[in-house]
Amino acid sequence: MTITIKDVAKVANVAPSTVSRVIANSPRISERTKERVREAMKELDYHPNFNARSLANKNTKTIGLVMPNSANKTFQNPFFPEVIRGISSKAHQLDYGLYLSTGQTEEEIYEEVQDMVQGRRVDGIILLYSKMNDKVMNYLYKEKFPFSVIGRPYDPNMKDVTYVNNDNFKAAKNVTEYLLLLGHRQIAFVGGNLDTVVTIDHMEGYNQALLNADISPRSDYVVFHEELQEGGQEAVIDLMSLSERPTALIVADDIMTFGVMRMLNEMEVKVPDDISIISFNNVMISELSSPPMTTVDINIFSLGFEAANCLIDRIIHPLTDAKKVIIPHKMIKRQTCKRFSPKVTT
Repeated sequence: MTITIKDVAKVANVAPSTVSRVIANSPRISERTKERVREAMKELDYHPNFNARSLANKNTKTIGLVMPNSANKTFQNPFFPEVIRGISSKAHQLDYGLYLSTGQTEEEIYEEVQDMVQGRRVDGIILLYSKMNDKVMNYLYKEKFPFSVIGRPYDPNMKDVTYVNNDNFKAAKNVTEYLLLLGHRQIAFVGGNLDTVVTIDHMEGYNQALLNADISPRSDYVVFHEELQEGGQEAVIDLMSLSERPTALIVADDIMTFGVMRMLNEMEVKVPDDISIISFNNVMISELSSPPMTTVDINIFSLGFEAANCLIDRIIHPLTDAKKVIIPHKMIKRQTCKRFSPKVTT
């Protein structure tokens, strides 16, 4: 026998319309009544037909998540499971489901986003990245479809885009200044993909700190690789092959840093005795590395939580202004940085 709203209403001793309002989480219904109705739903094992409701209400109660590339690569980086955990935490509070992009190439991801929008499969979309001249962001902006960005738009003309970000310029400037205070002058920068906005902001902060210290940035001390272990290993090969090796590295991502440290270990270059390293993100791997990484905690969970919070607010209140939320960062000092002391040659 199929359980209906009328059955729930009878057990909860309320009108069927009240049950409907509770399912929609209407603010017109008291918390006490909501609790009674939900208990009745649980007792009867009643599950609302959200598909039918979405057709009637023209919403899906679903958020689309768009990754920078294929899931196979993306989930090798602990940043993305953690940011999705933050998103899902907020989505769960308001009974929203998540729809994850599964395209393997940029073109497939773009086509999938078009399907999400045109087929009204989702009520809004969160971009888990931000990069230059992004087709997906440009498309969503042109369609005036609700979306939020983890990062910030590269195009300064996109003034009414909702985004959640760290002050990545300041974070990179701070860590460079920290290494300078430790006496390092030959500081290299290992960035992620050059078309991502976070990499651009990191690089600008690094350059500014060097210039403030009257140090000219060196082009051979700046390399860019994919934000995976392999990218970090390739960066070390580039930098350690220089005739004048850096004494300190700023690495854009903890998973890259793990690859950096493994390759340095193979080369018998000791961290921090021979070279200091500071990284970004503060994922679990950073504390478990040997030695534990000095890194910048960017509060990944909060990035995801606030991106979902801002998007759902815009879905519910489409006339609200775009929000620009900056999540605080902090340096976590562990054991990969050391005061520079020149080696005495005999």
